[in-house]
Amino acid sequence: MGTESSAVDGCAEPEVDGAMQSDGVPTVVFLCTHNAGRSQMALGWFTHLAGGRAVGVSGGSQPALGLHAAAVGAMAEVGIDISAQSPAAWTPEMLGAADVVITMGCGESCPVVPGVRYEDWEVEDPAGKSLVDVRPIRDEIERRVRGLLARMGIENTANTAH
Repeated sequence: MGTESSAVDGCAEPEVDGAMQSDGVPTVVFLCTHNAGRSQMALGWFTHLAGGRAVGVSGGSQPALGLHAAAVGAMAEVGIDISAQSPAAWTPEMLGAADVVITMGCGESCPVVPGVRYEDWEVEDPAGKSLVDVRPIRDEIERRVRGLLARMGIENTANTAH
């Protein structure tokens, strides 16, 4: 794994260099507690921006029954449809395939697999928030996903204007 760091808004975020599963396509797992907001928005951004050059999956330790409506709406505003996604539990297979695991607010309930790179993103939970209040959360997640892709050496070709 990389040893260099880059500062993003005062937070040191280590480089992700060349780590990938044997098929040559890096896999990123996004985890949060309910898998209904942050991790689903992150997966939506990642899938959109990676353009097939990396694989993303998401899961939760205590999956909700459905996605947060405001998260779905906020992503739709930028042309990313996450409405067909469903909250799901993380699995050992999901984690075993991961090159990078991004945790968002799941604390001790997020699994740790030795040898897998982890980043913890402190991102506000969109649960119970209005669409207006979820937009800045969506934008923060986009910024973090773009940074992750850059550290992975994956250029973004998607153009999103919002």
